[in-house]
Amino acid sequence: MIVRLMKNGLKCSVLFLLCASVAIQQPPSSSSQSGQSNQQKARTLIDQMIQALGGSAYLNLQDGEFEGRYGVFYRERSEGSDVFHRFWQWPDKERMELTKHRDVIELTVGDQMYEVTFRGSRLINPAQDYNARLYLERRQHALEIILRQWLNQPGTALFDEGPSLTENHSVERITIVNSKNDAVSISIDTDTHLPVKKSFVIRDPQGYRDEIAEIYDNWKMIQGVNTPYNTLISRNGELTRQYFLSSAAYNVHLQSSLFEPGTKFDIKKK
Repeated sequence: MIVRLMKNGLKCSVLFLLCASVAIQQPPSSSSQSGQSNQQKARTLIDQMIQALGGSAYLNLQDGEFEGRYGVFYRERSEGSDVFHRFWQWPDKERMELTKHRDVIELTVGDQMYEVTFRGSRLINPAQDYNARLYLERRQHALEIILRQWLNQPGTALFDEGPSLTENHSVERITIVNSKNDAVSISIDTDTHLPVKKSFVIRDPQGYRDEIAEIYDNWKMIQGVNTPYNTLISRNGELTRQYFLSSAAYNVHLQSSLFEPGTKFDIKKK
């Protein structure tokens, strides 16, 4: 009786080991392989885009100075246009000088936004100013932030959405999702490997959902960096702003004083 039990136990042990061996030797599932292949293709497309943008020259930009003209639209109708002079410093400083006299300044330092005029400077509350909040959202989803920060963060996932047609360009569409479940979709030209369109979704505390898109055109190589001289911004498919550059320069060693808000805003000054 004891011998029979020992034989049965030995057979069970051998059978268990055989099953375990077979399970270990089984190849990864087709869905797993497909997912890895999809991410690898998306990464290849991103790497090609980075090279088209300028490679290491693009990834190591420290600041820039730009001039041009902008237009504001509401329900596809123009609400005016003017010239601008923009200073930018990596990663989160920007100074926009508006009008030909450059006497209206929009200043952003980190998450702090200011309006500077002859009256002085005043702090802008993005919670009470949709345009300010939209600007901060656009900056958080800026192409350089995605390519220089998101891609290096743990938990970022890449997805190849396949070929498509965007703005009369044959493109490959990819989606990048960071660890906070924030997503950006980029349409990449299949010939030039430059981005044609970037889009993302923002939500406010009331649950409203806005899709913001940026469309890039008229690329020019400036100091080894491909630069879009035309940028269109839309909200839920409606054009809201246009930017047309007339000049651009990089790594100009901007002075830190450009990003200081200065005196406080005095409403009594005239």
